[in-house]
Amino acid sequence: MTSRLPEPGPRRRFPPAVRLPGLRRTPAADPSAAPAADAEGHPPPVPLPVFHGRLHDPRTATAVGRWLGLAFLVCFLTGLVSHYLQHPPGWLADDLPARPAWGYRFTQGLHVASGLAAIVLLLVKLWAVYPRLFAWPPVRSVRHALERLSIALLVAAAVFELVTGLLNIVEWYPWPFSFVPVHFAVGWLVTGALLLHIAVKSPEIVAHWSHRSPGTLELPEADAPDRRSLLLGMGAAVGAVTLTTVGQSFTPLKSLDLLAPRQPDHGPQGLPVNRTAAAAGVTAARLGGWRLEVLGPRPYTLTLDDLRALPLSRVRLPIACVEGWSVNADWEGVRVRDLIVRAGGDPGRAALRVTSLEVSGSYRVMDMGATYADDPSTLLALALNGQRLSLDHGFPARIIAPNRPGVLQTKWVHRLEVL
Repeated sequence: MTSRLPEPGPRRRFPPAVRLPGLRRTPAADPSAAPAADAEGHPPPVPLPVFHGRLHDPRTATAVGRWLGLAFLVCFLTGLVSHYLQHPPGWLADDLPARPAWGYRFTQGLHVASGLAAIVLLLVKLWAVYPRLFAWPPVRSVRHALERLSIALLVAAAVFELVTGLLNIVEWYPWPFSFVPVHFAVGWLVTGALLLHIAVKSPEIVAHWSHRSPGTLELPEADAPDRRSLLLGMGAAVGAVTLTTVGQSFTPLKSLDLLAPRQPDHGPQGLPVNRTAAAAGVTAARLGGWRLEVLGPRPYTLTLDDLRALPLSRVRLPIACVEGWSVNADWEGVRVRDLIVRAGGDPGRAALRVTSLEVSGSYRVMDMGATYADDPSTLLALALNGQRLSLDHGFPARIIAPNRPGVLQTKWVHRLEVL
């Protein structure tokens, strides 16, 4: 009996290997391409990748880094403005400027816009420099160690700052810590790490600052067109992100506001609402028998009808929120300084503490410095855009003041205390 060998089946086809652009694993059998050894002659423990992308060079990193540094600078400075307007130290509280009325709207809109632009710029910057993560040996000198330390701090802090800032825009907080103090502290850490990084890399930055710098002239001239294309593409991406988000604060572009979480004129009475009455625990039942209590040398109480019987003022002021959206609106109400004078306060010198009916929250109690309290545009508002305040917009009364963050425009006011 003869045994028959099984007939060969159909030949199996395997998909071609996927190769990353500009990345090649060095063949172990090719000694000429082997990774360099360290100072003691020891090779790296595993073969390291070799990068062939020609734009992973100091000139590209410097050109992108200039724009990224500018974005971080603008974001940091406007962030300081926002933080100290929200949480002023005691010595500054009474001297914060109430003018220009649109000041906070401008600085916070710029803060959010520069932060969103920085996300695009940081991604391009990391692409330009990431092959250096595979350098061997990892540390060659004290200066090299400082350079790598500054990079590690800068990248970690920058990614954290931009990601948490982005999530704050959409009001999603998937972390156990308070956003404001941590975001503020990490902002200082990013700035310090950036300054350290610039100091360490300054020789390389100077050598590649422009297309005529000595270091740039040593690079292959054939790479210049590709580098320009990369930078133009980066600029186009930043422009696209800006145009599709900045309309939430720069309302002439609101029709292009495709990626921002809010439209500036969508909401009750033509304004968005961040914190609803339901979220604040304020119901129509709780407002039954509402009275405004004003404490001071001559305390008094007013009903809503009493407030409406007082001289009313009309102002057009923006409401600008820390998430980046802002919009102008028409407000009507009683001047706060008139209420302070009636309580025996000293106009121009008296500060004010405002308490809301909301059950809890970081801004349930708000302090207003003397400059804001004395400004003729600062109102205890009773109407918005020609209509009585809706419950979500703070009925029966709310604060509206110029050049002030939206979180400090307290809604559902029931007590004013002259300080």
